Amino acid sequence: MGALLLLRPAPLPLSSPPHHPLQRRDRLGRNPRSRVACSPTRSEAVQSDATGKEYEFGFVDEEVGWDSENPRYDGLIEVVNRMMKGRSYRETEESAVRVIRSLFPPFLLVFFKRLIAPLFRGRIASMMSARATVLSCQWLMGPCSVKAIELPDGSTCSSGVFIEKCKYLEESKCVGLCINTCKRPTQTFFREYMGVPLYMEPNFSDFSCQFNFGVLPPEPDDDKALAEPCLEMCPNATRRKELNRRDADVTKCPQA
Repeated sequence: MGALLLLRPAPLPLSSPPHHPLQRRDRLGRNPRSRVACSPTRSEAVQSDATGKEYEFGFVDEEVGWDSENPRYDGLIEVVNRMMKGRSYRETEESAVRVIRSLFPPFLLVFFKRLIAPLFRGRIASMMSARATVLSCQWLMGPCSVKAIELPDGSTCSSGVFIEKCKYLEESKCVGLCINTCKRPTQTFFREYMGVPLYMEPNFSDFSCQFNFGVLPPEPDDDKALAEPCLEMCPNATRRKELNRRDADVTKCPQA
């Protein structure tokens, strides 16, 4: 969900007192379990599963209206899968965009779109977005770095981000989850709320991904990622094969 959690404000220190701001009642009226909130800017956040730390995804839980009992990274995948259940891809995208917007003070988005995005034909905003992504999202996506890309006008700009192996896609094993809760909503959020065009190119063969800030995505019919077949390891595809449903096309992800 590359950017379901983009630029999340850093939490208070890990050794916070019992009345931690994150330990609030959710909309279901429950008291969340005590968890260590990982900051996207901390290098150890990427290694949270290995070190036994727990993630706090209350901002996603509240949108979905359901919380996983698993506090680790795969708990996030469970919650996001629930987000797609019974919804169209458009409804899922809108829900994911709301989650991203909730991470920002409204005035910040307005300020950025009106005053920063227009500077130097959008180059400044595109480069800032690329650097912010690398600094804040490695815990979610895995190792990534800023790369120079070619813009539509033929010039070169350091507004690309290359993700070596996306943890979100690797853990979810689902084309539909990648497209509907990460690619589509992230592109929409940056374009509509920050004034920055973004074209994301996930590679479903090696799980790498290229973010191109300053580049508009192609029309849906021309976006090859939207026509990607279901992954062999996708749990949904495996289940459909086991059921031997003759009316199901297992080569096409039903959630994409």
